[in-house]
Amino acid sequence: METILLVVHLILALALVGVILMQRSEGGALGIGGGGGGLVSARGAATLFTRLTVWLAVGFLATSMGLALIARQNTGPSSVMEQVEDQPAADKPEVPVRN
Repeated sequence: METILLVVHLILALALVGVILMQRSEGGALGIGGGGGGLVSARGAATLFTRLTVWLAVGFLATSMGLALIARQNTGPSSVMEQVEDQPAADKPEVPVRN
């Protein structure tokens, strides 16, 4: 299950990068000085790449959470002290008491 989810996660990540790189720039230069008017317009919100980006991002986040849950279940003890088993004390030679 983990391997399948990891492969899907990798495919989603590569597809998300590809779709983002194929999108047309709005001329905002990373948002510096440009307004957000292109994002609010009907044309900007309805493009295929925008919708595809949203769905790929949702899938990426879902697989990320799924992988995190699987990793949490597969972890062992988190402390070295939890790994050490309780062992009886070794027999110590008695030291003679001086009077």
